[in-house]
Amino acid sequence: MKLTGAEIVVECLKEQGVDTVFGYPGGTILNIYDALYKHSDEIRHILTSHEQGASHAADGYARATGKVGVCLATSGPGATNLVTGIATAQMDSVPVVAITANVAVDLLGRDTFQEVDIAGVVMPVTKHSFIVKDVAKLADTLRRAFRIAQEGRPGPVLVDITKDVTAAETEYVPQKPSPILPKVNTIKEEDIEKALELIRASRRPYIFVGGGVSISGASQELREFVEKVDAPVADTLMGKGAFPGEDPRYTGMVGMHGTKTSNLGITKCDLLIAVGARFSDRVTGNTRRFARDAKILHIDVDAAEINKNIKSDASIVGDARAVLRILNERLDRQTHPEWVKEIQAMKEKYPLTYDHDILSGPYVIETLYRITGGDAIICTDVGQHQMWAAQFYRYKEPRTFISSGGLGTMGYGLGASIGAKTGKPDKLVFNIAGDGCFRMNMNEIATATRYDIPVIEIVINNHVLGMVRQWQTLFYGHRYSATVLQDKVDFVKVAEAMGAKGIRVTKKEEVEPAIREAIDAGCPVVIDVQIDCDDKVFPMVAPGGAIEEAFTQEDLDAKKAK
Repeated sequence: MKLTGAEIVVECLKEQGVDTVFGYPGGTILNIYDALYKHSDEIRHILTSHEQGASHAADGYARATGKVGVCLATSGPGATNLVTGIATAQMDSVPVVAITANVAVDLLGRDTFQEVDIAGVVMPVTKHSFIVKDVAKLADTLRRAFRIAQEGRPGPVLVDITKDVTAAETEYVPQKPSPILPKVNTIKEEDIEKALELIRASRRPYIFVGGGVSISGASQELREFVEKVDAPVADTLMGKGAFPGEDPRYTGMVGMHGTKTSNLGITKCDLLIAVGARFSDRVTGNTRRFARDAKILHIDVDAAEINKNIKSDASIVGDARAVLRILNERLDRQTHPEWVKEIQAMKEKYPLTYDHDILSGPYVIETLYRITGGDAIICTDVGQHQMWAAQFYRYKEPRTFISSGGLGTMGYGLGASIGAKTGKPDKLVFNIAGDGCFRMNMNEIATATRYDIPVIEIVINNHVLGMVRQWQTLFYGHRYSATVLQDKVDFVKVAEAMGAKGIRVTKKEEVEPAIREAIDAGCPVVIDVQIDCDDKVFPMVAPGGAIEEAFTQEDLDAKKAK
């Protein structure tokens, strides 16, 4: 049957099982929006307040569901407004397909109104980008885009379509997508044998979990592997929930704001088994001193990550779930009672602490965990509140912690929470934000109220850019350059003005009632929690320091007292 390019876009989305798209229309993409209008009973379109919100919503939808997130934008500024969200998805390996429209083919390269070479712009921050100038190639290009986004290490793909292509007609033949199979052809027998040899020889193994475990759906296999190796477990920010935070073997996050137990334990181990982690700088600290007495076994689907940041002694390239299944089949149960006992003693000696006498970010997060029982989806923006959410909420399942890890995108969380709630409507969804982050994309509250998406925004409001202020306090002589946000913005009134419920919290005893009221409200809610401007995230590793040098406020006070 003959269809227009715009109709082919919609049919290809239906082929791929897409039920929701996020976007913002404009002149060049109007044909696609007209086609979507005719299929609104099959594909839900969520009009965000800004294109960046659409890209973050598609990202949050993908992270929460494991499916491909889709966002749409028009040419020029519409397309460029997606770039930050696309880069966020690329850094955290999130399958997103961004569809943009451009000026007609005969107007390309002529500085036409709202013309941008968006395929070229996003080339460094996508798995692939396309521009479609021939309607006959449109369907196959879109199908390729969805496959590329999901295969191997997932990531974002952009498809730019010229306006004349969306209007032109061609023959369309429906096609059922072939299944996306895990990457297993790179798993080599000699690599498996080497890994088993290292595990059997180890006396102090540590398992280090990254986001690749959640992406591959390997959580159950990981739990079995941990039991077989008999080792403690640490994770990255992206690895949250891949291994249950309530498990006695779990020691917390590793790195700049990781627990002392994880940081010291990894420094003392003789074998570090990294599964689906990329050894980012925020994890390793000083790479020359990272796990310096340990053999490194690195399991990752992306061969480019092997030896990129940390040199490994053995590696297995392939899907984490497939690799762990093989190892579990061949590995006899190991026992390391003394090592496990030593790590448990560290956990008791170095617990995460905070001042329980004041209203603080950690208190809010712990209260939220207690009320939800760890069964909510927690999204975050970026900063101190993000680290507190990682430290003090215990994630039991994968895809329940949604945060910008690699790019550190302020303003990410609200759009992502809208996407997550859209994809998982039966789950409670919270976004933990700082006041600085909330200012960036607070307009998406209007999106939540427009569609009655009951996300709960908890703003940890310290009236400063908290994490930057923390660095200025510790490393810049208390020179608070451009980080003080004391002004007259009232977040409760802002929320109410956009149709949401607003609640202000200024005392500890108000936290629990506020959260319960927000849950019961069944509508978008903003909780403005006022905390002190100088609360800090501890432990912390100084830039360039080794992770074993993690310090707390108590350590700083003891050092001053000497």
